[in-house]
Amino acid sequence: MKLGIVYHMPFWQAADGTLREVEGSFARYVDSLAPYFDEISLCVPVLAAARGEGTPIRATNVTLAPLPHFEGPVQFYPKLLTVLPLLSRWVWTIDVLHCRIPSPAAMFAFVLARLASRPAWVLIVGDLKALMPTMPYTGVKRLLWRAYTAFEEFNVQWMAGRSLAFANGAALASKHSRPAHAVIETTTTTISATDIAARRDTCESTAFRILSVSRIDPRKGLRVLPQVIQQLRARGLDVSLDIVGPTVGRPGEDERTAILADAERLGVAAHVRAVGSVPLDRLLSLYRGYDVFVLPTLPGEGIPRVLLEAMTAGVPIVTTRVSGIPSLIQHQVNGWLVDHPTADAVGEALAHVLTTPVLRRRLIANGYETARGFTLEAQATRMLAQVSSRLPVTLKQPIVVTVS
Repeated sequence: MKLGIVYHMPFWQAADGTLREVEGSFARYVDSLAPYFDEISLCVPVLAAARGEGTPIRATNVTLAPLPHFEGPVQFYPKLLTVLPLLSRWVWTIDVLHCRIPSPAAMFAFVLARLASRPAWVLIVGDLKALMPTMPYTGVKRLLWRAYTAFEEFNVQWMAGRSLAFANGAALASKHSRPAHAVIETTTTTISATDIAARRDTCESTAFRILSVSRIDPRKGLRVLPQVIQQLRARGLDVSLDIVGPTVGRPGEDERTAILADAERLGVAAHVRAVGSVPLDRLLSLYRGYDVFVLPTLPGEGIPRVLLEAMTAGVPIVTTRVSGIPSLIQHQVNGWLVDHPTADAVGEALAHVLTTPVLRRRLIANGYETARGFTLEAQATRMLAQVSSRLPVTLKQPIVVTVS
């Protein structure tokens, strides 16, 4: 059984023959599915040269079906006449299609797979419509983005209504479910059972290290963080912040510049760093050097996978009560939720976690318990149990469901 997956994360083939993904979360997801199929073919944009270290695909049964490189819809659609013949030939070589959506090539692959009578399932991982208010475009660019968002919203709903569909978090599952066709809630993740740490507490010194892991763009709410650091330091807390993650296009570059300029203006430039990308394999261990994790994200998320990564490393979490996040984070149980990601609200939450050991230890302990239920292995088992029972798909190995 050959599984074909369509997504927009770029890959390249390293000198040692390994397939490497720029970010890493998708590579780990593919590895979790690989034991159940004879072969997985990734129909993804392929880079001509390496971009950083990347994260390798470890499974030996994964191959590339290269698409021309594109960063987003602006680069994808001018190449559509080149892409369509590639997709058309590719769908005839696979036995079942899997699309992570929204993604520019997914709708076209999905339609071609239906014409070729290939079964399909989709995983909805984001909400473009919810992102609209935070997009930094004006004038014609804003109108074009609004039109593209409406087009992708239609595509996602059309695919979800005509296939076995999963969604990342309760909010997305509810949005795309219909009375006659329910979407199954899941949680995307990057963690393995072997990644879960054991430390009981953080904040063991008087200098507190705060971590945020996120792509840098206006949708992530990171602009409030320099002011948060200023407020915490004014309260006598010796805090510093590292933001780990890449910029996303020109808006991301502008956002990074603005964050660092705000830090300079507020007198905390020495305590705020934008670190850039860190390969996932190194990132998972990097979390363990920090005392608290913060993600003041805006609407449009499913469930950010970085929240599970922080839990796995024993880092207490402060994040926003938006989108799918409350379906993972229970306030004051396994994390701290703020209703609005203002500097005052985020700063107050961080101060409370940093200075309240009993609370902090509870968040860490319950975070571990949450993480154990959302490992890659658990996610793959639950998802493929549905796939094998509802689609004409014969898996390479049986699904073993562990009852805890």
